[in-house]
Amino acid sequence: MTSRLAGDVVGGRYRLVAELGSGGFGRVWQARDTALDVDVAIKELRLPAGPPETERAERLARATREARNAARLRKYDGIVAVHDVVIDDGLPWIVMELVDGRSLSEHLAEHGPLPAGRAAEVAAALLTAVGAAHREGVVHRDIKPANVMLAENGKVLLTDFGTAVHHTDTALTATGMLIGSAEYTAPERLRGADGLPAGDLFSLGVTLYQAV
Repeated sequence: MTSRLAGDVVGGRYRLVAELGSGGFGRVWQARDTALDVDVAIKELRLPAGPPETERAERLARATREARNAARLRKYDGIVAVHDVVIDDGLPWIVMELVDGRSLSEHLAEHGPLPAGRAAEVAAALLTAVGAAHREGVVHRDIKPANVMLAENGKVLLTDFGTAVHHTDTALTATGMLIGSAEYTAPERLRGADGLPAGDLFSLGVTLYQAV
């Protein structure tokens, strides 16, 4: 596994342009789809450098699950669409819609709390997106300001289904490992009752509280 740089081509098709952000599980790049000549976002999975192999296998499985769960939801407004999954250097890369905008977390850090009217618009959009996911049997499990995108055209989008679970999924969580961000996590999830739709509404409530 080699470290990627701007200019590298992934999957024989996606040329990396610039890093957009990073987290515990990987980096997100702006990339150019050389086949269609359009810009996309592409998520690079970050794996542990060494053992345990069980954690590496779990993260690979989670990336596959993220793509599958997000693909179920691509027909809905308010959810960042997943276009493709490619395997490069033995790792999956998730190709997504590129959103012209910034995360709610970034917006709050720069501009402070949202006005009440805008907060209400964000709330309505996120409730619609979460409701659509739940109807499809998908629970996000990591709703927080960093996973809410505010597009320049005014749209509000929910992203990063890397910790999402579908009711047909098998458990992928390592023993003692918390999936999600503790400060936005519902109490019942902290006590071990995972994958419940109500937990998403708790996390959404905390997100909106921070927004104002």
